[in-house]
Amino acid sequence: MSDINFRSILDRGVAIPAQPLALTTERILDERRQRALSRYYIDAGVGGIAVGVHTTQFAIRDPKIGLFEPVLTLAKEEMDRADAKNETPQVRIGGICGPTAQAVQEAELLKSLGYHAGLLSLAALAESNVDEMIAHCQAVAETIPVVGFYLQPSVGGRVLPYAFWRRFVDIEGIVAIKMAPFNRYQTLDVVRAVVEAGRDDIALYTGNDDNIVHDLVTAYHLKNGNTTVERHIVGGLLGHWSVWTQKAVELLNRCHEEVHNRDYISDELLSLGIAVTDTNAVFFDAANAFQGCIAGLHEVLRRQGLLEGLWCLDPNEGLSAGQLEEIDRVYAQYPELNDDAFIEAHRDEWLNG
Repeated sequence: MSDINFRSILDRGVAIPAQPLALTTERILDERRQRALSRYYIDAGVGGIAVGVHTTQFAIRDPKIGLFEPVLTLAKEEMDRADAKNETPQVRIGGICGPTAQAVQEAELLKSLGYHAGLLSLAALAESNVDEMIAHCQAVAETIPVVGFYLQPSVGGRVLPYAFWRRFVDIEGIVAIKMAPFNRYQTLDVVRAVVEAGRDDIALYTGNDDNIVHDLVTAYHLKNGNTTVERHIVGGLLGHWSVWTQKAVELLNRCHEEVHNRDYISDELLSLGIAVTDTNAVFFDAANAFQGCIAGLHEVLRRQGLLEGLWCLDPNEGLSAGQLEEIDRVYAQYPELNDDAFIEAHRDEWLNG
């Protein structure tokens, strides 16, 4: 897919799940189930997949584990297969992290595998100043188009001032920004920087799993000089959308419909947003500072038969006390949000196809 085509899809606004990692009980890659996850997302109607990101577990880069390239390759192969038969291709986003040398090397790998853009984490630059961070981002953007990433500090990110974002959006190779600080003030910093830079070619994506619907239906009216500009967060690149994905696609479509076709946002949709936030609080283990966030997603996929177990690369990583019971609660309270029936109808095909 050409650069223009993938950017047009990003600009339109699509659902992009952050792909989890399928492991066996021995904590080695379960290739069959890893492929099944990609097939599930594609058939659920997503516009792309993000691979090698936080939800995939950053430890896949550890040379002793060596799963970064294999996981990227499996997802690439499944998206290749889907693109061969579908009219609209999948947007391929790979995670990029580490100091500059590592980040550029990862960008080169993504490019060689046909990924369209890199989701750039700045967690490794925790002590760097704005000048150093901008130089880092520029180096990566010279290799592959970049999706900026505002990752909340509680899961490894850092607070990024407005001054950083205003300079970041002047980098030519920036194609989108995923805002995931779980903070309205910091989200506004990003939108404001994009507007004040006059960058209408940067797509805004929510990663605020605690505020998904409200992000997607809110119009920002901000000044660029003497002109008032309206901008919208058009899609989501979310760990939360790695589960109950078919319903997430339906939710995004509904948000788009209400934003574009009505003069108001319905109370029903806003209330649905609170239900989504409640489920996210449980899956991501907000009550325990997100310690069980990956295992919580794994538990949903295990119940649906897509994963065999909850295993993470770190044997100490799992569900928090009480999290399992909370997952039971939101399953019972919000049955309209799960896509269990959809998965039941297609699971064998995805696992054995």
